[in-house]
Amino acid sequence: MFPTVSHFLNYLFGIDVPLPFNTFGVFVALAFVGGYWAFFEEAKRKEALGIIKATKRKVLIGEPANPLALLTNGFFGFIVGYKLIYALLNYQLFVSDAQTVLLSTKGNIFGGLAMAALFVYWEYKEKEKAKLPTPKTVEVTVRPHELMSNLIVWAAVWGFLGAKIFDNLEHWDTFIQDPIGGLLSFSGLTFYGGLICGGAAVLYIAKKNGIKPLHMLDIGGPGMMLAYSIGRIGCHLSGDGDWGIVNLNPKPFNWLPDWLWAYTYPNNVANEGVKIANCVGKFCNELPQPVYPTALYEVIMAFILFVILWQIRRKINLPGMMFGIYLMMNGLERFFIELIRVNSKYTVAGVPFTQAELISSILFVCGLLLVVFSIKNKEKNANY
Repeated sequence: MFPTVSHFLNYLFGIDVPLPFNTFGVFVALAFVGGYWAFFEEAKRKEALGIIKATKRKVLIGEPANPLALLTNGFFGFIVGYKLIYALLNYQLFVSDAQTVLLSTKGNIFGGLAMAALFVYWEYKEKEKAKLPTPKTVEVTVRPHELMSNLIVWAAVWGFLGAKIFDNLEHWDTFIQDPIGGLLSFSGLTFYGGLICGGAAVLYIAKKNGIKPLHMLDIGGPGMMLAYSIGRIGCHLSGDGDWGIVNLNPKPFNWLPDWLWAYTYPNNVANEGVKIANCVGKFCNELPQPVYPTALYEVIMAFILFVILWQIRRKINLPGMMFGIYLMMNGLERFFIELIRVNSKYTVAGVPFTQAELISSILFVCGLLLVVFSIKNKEKNANY
């Protein structure tokens, strides 16, 4: 396993480069890049077809830098410098435990002040370049595909918060033992929490900019499936605990690699299992028995589903249908993977189920209802 990028580089090239980047975090970032690409391309296509339209907005230009903007830039500059310089001066500590360094109160006060001054100066000079003798209001055109970068940022922030909340609810016993650590930890994220909260944020911003909810949902379907596939690569490579139940069954095919059928996740970032003999470092555990590599299965399945969605998107013209199909595909994929995946179980009326099974079932039903709604209201929504 590759808990950090350094482990990955050492495996590929045999070089030891200490870097403060964990593998899971890198693939989460790549997932948003992939999602942004799909969002951007689909928004441009729908814009070219006239399905979604540009909006007009009045903005005031030529203003000098105002005190609030300077203060805000100074504050963010101070935080960046305070942490960045401390991290560079304590690089080995930063590499070994970046999360603790970033979330602690430790920092470099002089680095913070210097970066704050730089941020303030930068903001002031940029405003001076555009300053007019008399500020004026102009009308600008905002094209839908130009909003995608802003939407992705909102999805990232609110998606992370939602993923943390749902994960802590799912692992309540662990959370109540260390609530602060549970909230601030970069690990432990539940996809459906991110989907619900991140999706709500995207719809809010889209609606404010004149993009109707059903069209925004249709734009996002393929991109979210692609992002999920990429993100799950990080789960598998880092060994973050998203694995399956113990699998001691013989391989169904001789040509199938062992790691694709049953895997012990050595050096996993979750530090689960037993100690590895002669291993030195922070990540020295592996599972005592091999398990199904369910994250890897989801990588493959989600990518196949993305390809299908990407191919059929041009043939679907009813608002909401594309997203309905995405919900059904997503729900089915996650429901069946839960059958061989380790997860917390709840019991209601004698029926055991996981949080993901419940939510995936709800999403499938919602997707089916949305498809039926789209078909029944095709004439009404023709000009939607």
